Amino acid sequence: MTGTVENTRVPAVAPEGTPVTGAVVAAARRAALPAYVYDLGHLDRHLAAVKTAFGTASTGTPVELLYAVKANPDPGMLATIAGHVHGLEVASGGELAHVRTHLPGVPVAFGGPAKTDSELRAALSAEVGRYHVESLHELRRLDALARRAGRVAEVLLRVNIPAAVPGDAALTMGGMPSPFGMDPAEAEAAARERDHLTGVRVLGIHAHLASGLDATAAAVVAETVLAWAAGFTRRHGLRLREVNVGGGMGVDYRRPGPLFDWPAYARRLARAATGLSCRVRIEPGRSLSAYSGWYATRVLELKRSHGARFAICDGGTHHLRTPAAKGHDQPLAVLPGPEWTTGSAEPGPRQDATGEPVTFVGRLCTPKDVLARDVRLPRLAAGDVVLFAMAGAYAYNISHHDFLMHPEPAVVHVTGRDEP
Repeated sequence: MTGTVENTRVPAVAPEGTPVTGAVVAAARRAALPAYVYDLGHLDRHLAAVKTAFGTASTGTPVELLYAVKANPDPGMLATIAGHVHGLEVASGGELAHVRTHLPGVPVAFGGPAKTDSELRAALSAEVGRYHVESLHELRRLDALARRAGRVAEVLLRVNIPAAVPGDAALTMGGMPSPFGMDPAEAEAAARERDHLTGVRVLGIHAHLASGLDATAAAVVAETVLAWAAGFTRRHGLRLREVNVGGGMGVDYRRPGPLFDWPAYARRLARAATGLSCRVRIEPGRSLSAYSGWYATRVLELKRSHGARFAICDGGTHHLRTPAAKGHDQPLAVLPGPEWTTGSAEPGPRQDATGEPVTFVGRLCTPKDVLARDVRLPRLAAGDVVLFAMAGAYAYNISHHDFLMHPEPAVVHVTGRDEP
């Protein structure tokens, strides 16, 4: 079967639906491997479609997009993303410094639990526009630091609101005991204390309850957060200026073709926000960048063991930890490699596995170094290039880079206009 290949004449063998762009194929042919290949043209088109969904669904209440930098902090990806969103959400002092270095003028929101005083001071110096405050203790410390710096920090109270998460969430961070956000009782105390905290201004509520949600479940979560925020601010006589309903839009690695239904989600969110007279924000990460990144590596050896077939790749979970972390098989496509040449170091005939189920692994000294299991392809041979798709989020940046101290992968940016 042939994968989905845009603008290319080079054959890519892949399970049905695996996305591969022509620019990525061309880059993988030329690049020193292993490498991450980011197609910025593909990313630009995807983000434009997401942005259009919210523009079409608008009913007067503005919905703004923040990109969660933790999903992928690659500077090239960030520069493309920044052209389509209203700001970037960082979750550490390191991410803040990284964003300010590469995109100094982009609006930033600062989230993440247990921010240190040094991080808060750096955020105040960097003129961060929004703070997602995770505890009353943090709110008090930010107030003191802001007053000392002669500033007023604009904050949202991140609350672990008492709500069940619908659907089959990949990760649940709210509606249950969690280190993330304030307990509702603590949020009530923060609201009562706000008039004495002159270094901060409470604008509203932030809540991120779950990740890996489909459009219907994500919309239900957003509706729940908006209703809770409206009730909370009414109880405390607080003008509701902003609500951030979080991210968590699902990405299905088992079915790489279908995308999150942005138009349906945007329509429901617009309806839920009607009449609130406040800014509504979302902060997706994975669902914006995952589809525009590929991890390219080469099959070094094909091995048979106890009746099973393994393709050992030049790279592994120290470069692409996503499948091991999430317990899935990474979608892939294969590009036929060159034939062995006379005088090469390859003895004997070229190894191949035709029509057999093959497990793709890396070179680490652990049985957990698995990228995809029991993939059946029409052909596979040593020397072939493997393109692991959907590697544009939570990939290299969450991997255990230094285990066995293999070289880092290269990073290649393509525009989508390249031809093989």
